[in-house]
Parts: sequence; structure tokens; C-alpha cells
Amino acid sequence: MTAEKKYAARAGAVNSLLCVGLDSDATSLPEWARQHDSPQLTFNRRIIDLTAPHAAAFKFNMAFYEAAGPSGLRQLADSLEYLRGEHPDILTISDAKRGDIGNSSAAYARAIFDELGFDAVTLSPYLGRDALQPFLDYRDKACIILCRTSNPGSAEFQNLEIAGQALWKQVAIAVADQWNSNNNCMLVAAATYPEEMGQIRAIAGDMTLLVPGIGAQGGDVASVVRAGLNSRGQGLIINASRSIIFASEPAEAASSLRDVINQHRAP
Repeated sequence: MTAEKKYAARAGAVNSLLCVGLDSDATSLPEWARQHDSPQLTFNRRIIDLTAPHAAAFKFNMAFYEAAGPSGLRQLADSLEYLRGEHPDILTISDAKRGDIGNSSAAYARAIFDELGFDAVTLSPYLGRDALQPFLDYRDKACIILCRTSNPGSAEFQNLEIAGQALWKQVAIAVADQWNSNNNCMLVAAATYPEEMGQIRAIAGDMTLLVPGIGAQGGDVASVVRAGLNSRGQGLIINASRSIIFASEPAEAASSLRDVINQHRAP
């Protein structure tokens, strides 16, 4: 089963477009987790147990595990193994934003897909298609390519006009028309720019969009759903991280956001 089909199946089975972001910064974990030898793993297992019933995907922010050194990478791998063992039908995303050339890109692809076993990865298009080709060649995996990101400084380059079109729009067109020959591409479209998300949806057809910016970054769920749903009433992976994992009641935070999303999905 391809990553795209895996996500669609899970989203349909649990009636959810929610992705829980495991931004498990070791310096921000609660005291009960930091008392353990593997605090990130301990924390992640609890969050997975509490929120998985409401989620169609989990996204691991690689920076927080790499920053913890060898122990963090081990805890990342163990967290993935736990998630796959308990919920093998949930999509797993490596938020790595990789993009390099030649053998380096191929090595990154092997590390994320073969060694760690992620279903999907976020990628930077800046170096062009040849840099991402080693990832694109994994037909059963999802390549989630940065298009319009949620950070305030994204406009510095993404809004630059080239041949009369913003750079983010040219990325969307290139991915939809040229890079998606294996039907394994997705795009990042931020909740903080819903009007532009609508334009990305028009370009990308039914392609799935990963949506950051809900929760702590202030994106509006209603605007996202209105702009981003595809013709099948899916096509969105709506991520929330800190607002769920550091909530006093993570299960309630996850279920509440899923329900709000579904309210706006209803015809």
C-alpha cells in the first residue's frame, strides 16, 4: 500500500484529518518524563496512547531528536517502532525538510525510508528535481514538498515573482505537472495563508496537502477546510503539535480539534 492510500484509509476509518506533531523538545518535557532515562520516548509513548484514536498521522520533527544527540536518535527510532507496533495503519511523517545533491540526497532517503521506516518526509524544492529524485523514486512513500510555509519570513523568497508568478505558485505547478510522475507527491500549504492554499488546491487537484500553522501559530480551521478539501472530502493532513502534546489533557485537545475539523467538513 502506498503512503497516500495508507493515509486515505486511516482518515476514512477514524473520520479524522488530524496529524499530531511530536515536537518533543527534550528541554521542554514535563518533569515526569525527564525523570526517565529515555524522556522523549517515555513522553511520546504517552502522547501516542492518548491521541492515536483521534489521529490519522503523526509527524516527528527531526530537529528535536537530532538536538538530543545519539540518545535522541535512538529514542526517535524507538518511538517509531512503538507507534508502528501499536498503530500500524497510522501514517508516519519525518519532518526533516531535506534537500541535497547526488549521493547525499540518496543517503538521506535511505536513512529516512529504509533505516527509520517513515512513510513520508518533508522536502525542500530549492535545489530542483534532481536533488529530490532519490526520494521521488520510492514509489510507495510520500514526498511532501515545501510550497507555502507558515513562518512569517516565508514571504521573503516564496512571494518573489518570477515570470509573473510567485515562487510558491511555481513550485506547486512544477510538482503537480512534472515531479509527480509516481503519484507520490504532496505539498506543504500553511494554515496561516488560506487564500493561497485555495490557489494551491486549484493547481494540485486532489493531491494531499500537509497543513502546518493550526494551534500555536493561529491558523483558522474553518478557512483551511474551506480552501483545502479535495473533491473526495479529504486531501488534508492538518497538523497540530504544541497545542496538543503540551496540553493538560492531550486526548481532549486532539479529539476537540478533530471534531472542529469535522464540523467544517460537513456539507
